[in-house]
Amino acid sequence: MLSIISPDQRSSRREFLRIGQLALGGLTLPSLLAARQVMGGSLIHPKSVVFVFMHGGPSQTETFDPKMDAPVGIASATGEVSTRLPGITFGGTFPKLSSLADQLTIVRSFQTGDGNHDIKPIVGKATAGANISSYYARIAGATRPNGMPSTAALYPQAVDDSTMPAFKNFGDFEATGPLSSSYAPFAPGSGGTMQENLKLQIEPHRLDDRRALLRGLDRIRREMDVRGRWDDFDEIREQAYTTMLGGTADAFDLSREDPATIARYDTAPLVRPEQISRKWNNYDRYVDNAKSLGKLMLLARRLCERGCGFVTVTTNFVWDMHADANNAGVEEGMRYMGLPFDHAISAFIEDLHERGLQDDILLVCCGEMGRTPKINARGGRDHWGGLAPLLLSGGGIPAGHVVGQSTRDASQPLSTPIKIPNLISTILGTLIDSSELRLRTGIPNEITQAIQQPPMDFG
Repeated sequence: MLSIISPDQRSSRREFLRIGQLALGGLTLPSLLAARQVMGGSLIHPKSVVFVFMHGGPSQTETFDPKMDAPVGIASATGEVSTRLPGITFGGTFPKLSSLADQLTIVRSFQTGDGNHDIKPIVGKATAGANISSYYARIAGATRPNGMPSTAALYPQAVDDSTMPAFKNFGDFEATGPLSSSYAPFAPGSGGTMQENLKLQIEPHRLDDRRALLRGLDRIRREMDVRGRWDDFDEIREQAYTTMLGGTADAFDLSREDPATIARYDTAPLVRPEQISRKWNNYDRYVDNAKSLGKLMLLARRLCERGCGFVTVTTNFVWDMHADANNAGVEEGMRYMGLPFDHAISAFIEDLHERGLQDDILLVCCGEMGRTPKINARGGRDHWGGLAPLLLSGGGIPAGHVVGQSTRDASQPLSTPIKIPNLISTILGTLIDSSELRLRTGIPNEITQAIQQPPMDFG
């Protein structure tokens, strides 16, 4: 049955989908008006962000700062590989990223502040407990005129319903902090009902004459007459119909993608389940990460192409390399995590360049912390807040740079530290006129202070 939600029936976007009305994200009058108004102005920059959260805390040494001149036990356990940048090497499980180093910016002075398991670079104290993307949605509106959500959070179940549920033990990627829940990232895949939720709940023949849709919109018009907003109605009605026929839901359906492109992104063949030791309690998540990461990156690209402004991708807690009962050590763990990461992120970057999207989408990759400079007696590295890896690419930032320096043992920044507020300032400054956040009600001091911090210097 066709259902239009009136402006007075406000609830979360997930509730709209559960009820089952017009289209992805809910065809709400406030959302359409907000999206139309903002996208026509100068507050929103025509860019997107894909934030890949390397949950668990990746090692700075085995990723982008190998320190092979340091003693054994400190130097990268996976060796190093040369890059296109003179004198710069990456960890040995990143051969593809090393060949793309001239398209990357690597930060070797990133400091998250503590060694706690959480998701603080994207949801934490510096963001007042909200996903950074929620502040973007506060300015851009919860949905685009075509019905696409402004923000999304992708877990492995978004592309493979055989994977484990979203890992939220150390933080909720859909948190909105002090903001309304309507600004939460849309998270497809939970419960296995994603595809049904994304389908229009009207038979195709009922769309032909538009009568059902127009009856619902006429009810909105009567409400708008009361509010003195009826002049906007014809445009809103056209947007509503465009939303329904525009194929927004298709963006979430990877079967619509060229099979060759799916194969290009696919990370499942790189690390098969039988190649992963079952002695680790985190075995199932290692398996999930290998078979889903590439497709998650492909889905992120599809969403950005269709107007999503901020996509969070989480690896579902696989980078915690202690070599304890739960997790492999760094050498073994980087075979499980490093190879899929290298492949998926490289495929994403290459795809953006081939499609001419490299300046339109900013890629950010980091975790909640780094790892100890010295490998422990079991072959793992423990929690470390003094230094962490950070990769950026695209979005119009200068490429082929290494920002900052670390100490000889990769324990601390040797140059001025880049901290989480600097990263937040860089991200939000890419997406919006950050000064607008200071003028909006309900924006917490933590965010206004963060956006006043200098963005990263890529000079």
